[in-house]
Order: sequence, then structure tokens, then C-alpha cells
Amino acid sequence: MSFRVSIADVAREAGVSRQTVSRALNQKSEISDATLQRVLAVIDRLDYRPSTIARGLATRHTRTIGLIVPDIANAFFADIGRGADDLVHPAGYSLLLRNTTEDPDRETDLLRSLEDRSVDGVLVCSSRLSDDDLAQLVARYDAAVLINRVLPGVGSVCVDDAYGAALRVAHLLRSARRRIGLLTGARMSHSGRERERGYCEALIEAGMPVDPALMVRCASPDIEHGYQAALQLLAMQREIDSLVCYNDLVATGALRACAELGRRVPDDIAVTGADDILLAGLVTPALTTVRSDRQAIGAAAARMLLDQLNGAANGCQSLIIQPELIIRASAP
Repeated sequence: MSFRVSIADVAREAGVSRQTVSRALNQKSEISDATLQRVLAVIDRLDYRPSTIARGLATRHTRTIGLIVPDIANAFFADIGRGADDLVHPAGYSLLLRNTTEDPDRETDLLRSLEDRSVDGVLVCSSRLSDDDLAQLVARYDAAVLINRVLPGVGSVCVDDAYGAALRVAHLLRSARRRIGLLTGARMSHSGRERERGYCEALIEAGMPVDPALMVRCASPDIEHGYQAALQLLAMQREIDSLVCYNDLVATGALRACAELGRRVPDDIAVTGADDILLAGLVTPALTTVRSDRQAIGAAAARMLLDQLNGAANGCQSLIIQPELIIRASAP
């Protein structure tokens, strides 16, 4: 059986009370230096580690931060988690990752569950909840930061998705593409709405019509649903010569659909993605996409959250990150 050293074991070994051990751990001045050193020596010898749960109950701080993402399998969110963890770990916090599987009801349950676990703060990435529901849930936390979502009075770090979509449309127009289709995100996706807005505004700015018949919504932003959406759109609109896809996973599904339909990429049709995850450079042809530093996004959001926990005035700012166009073989 495993044996965990308790505060009572330390007190017995050091010949002091448990309260004295607690004072030593918290560097209180009520005990003498000799007693402090004796207790610390026993703690070191027994390799005693205070219970995070017990300390959290006593201090109302658990040194944990919740991170909620919509799809743990998407490398975009994995990189954000890596950036956040690299920032909070040296500050003495642990990151508790939760996956909503793109389900708003599950997201609600997870936000309530993290609150029940008394996490010190929460990072919510690409929330699928309504503004009202999300605002009510994050208001229950001492600290909260949103990633790729904006709410009044809540700190946020967002990629400029509209700008990223406009970059791709402008590139396709410069490449003499004139029938540009859009595989957009789910209705509940803030990023999907922003990317759709950027697509439309770029066409209007170029004097091109915005044709709803060239747009199909993906039920979920993954490879399989990208494949299905591309099959549907290309079957209805055979003259399409290019695609702006919600993300790189959807674009990868679109590449599969094009191959199945005998549409050569990029000769017959150009395909663009978003996020520049590792997969984007590995598929054939490699994807033209837009890139943002996901680890930097995660780190910026985590830094903002720690600022809130430390009472800093800049903990509720809104940070906008502009992506850059990465041109590869799928849309040269």
C-alpha cells in the first residue's frame, strides 16, 4: 500500500503540534527560529507535501486554473494549452484541462464543475455558449479570460479572424480566382461568424457579389464534416474555382473531396485553410493558410488571468492578434 506522510506525522517526528507545523509551512513569526528549522528539517527528511485540497479549503486558493476547449483533438487548442501551461506552471499553478466536444450543454456542466472544484480562475477557449449564458457562468469566478470570444468586462485574447479570411480572399482574387466558395463554421462559433464576415467584406471591397449559394456550413470543424460540406458545395456549384475553409481540418476534408470528385488542386480548384496546424504542411498538396502563434495566445491569456488573480489593473483588457498569410501549394 502507498503511504502519504501527513502533517500529524511531521508534528510527531518534530515533537511539536500540528498548528506549529502549519505555522512553519506558512513562515509565520509566532515560532522561534530553532523550532522552524527543526520542523523544516523533518519536512525535508520525510518528503512531506501538503495536501492541495486541504490547503485550498484553508486558504480558499487551490493553485489550479481551468482550461476549457471545444476539441482536444484539434492541434490548435493543444498548442494554446501548451502556451498557457508553460506560463502558469512556473508561477506555481496547475492547469486542469476540460474538453466540451463542441457541445454547449457540456460546456455549461464543465464550467459549473470547475467552480465546484474551487479552481482559482478559468480560461475559456472558443466558447459555444450564448453571450448571456457565458457571462453568467464566468461571473462566478474570481478570474476569467476568454480566448477567441469577447464579452464586456471580461479579459480576452482573440485572433482577428475576419482579417484572416479577408487575407485569403484577397490572395485568391489576385490569383485570378473568381468563384470563391466558403466552408464556414457552426452557427454557435464566434470565429466562424467572424471568418464569414471577413470573407463577405473582402468580396464586397473587390466589387464582387456575395452569393449565399457559394456558402455551406460545417456541422463541426473537423476533417469528416469538411469532407461532407465540400462534397455538398461542389456538387451544387461545379464552377467554383477556390475554397475558403473554416480551418485546416475542414480544408483537409475538402482536399479529400476534391480528389474523390476528380478536381485537381490547385489546377482546377484552390483550397485554403486557417490556423496553420502541423497537419497543414504535411498534407498533399500542402495547405495555403493563415497562421497565428497559438502558444503565444495561450501564454497571453494565462498572463492576463494571473494578473487578475494578483489584482493588476490590466487583467481585463482585450488583446487582438492578427494572423499572417502562409502560401503553399494548395493555393499558390
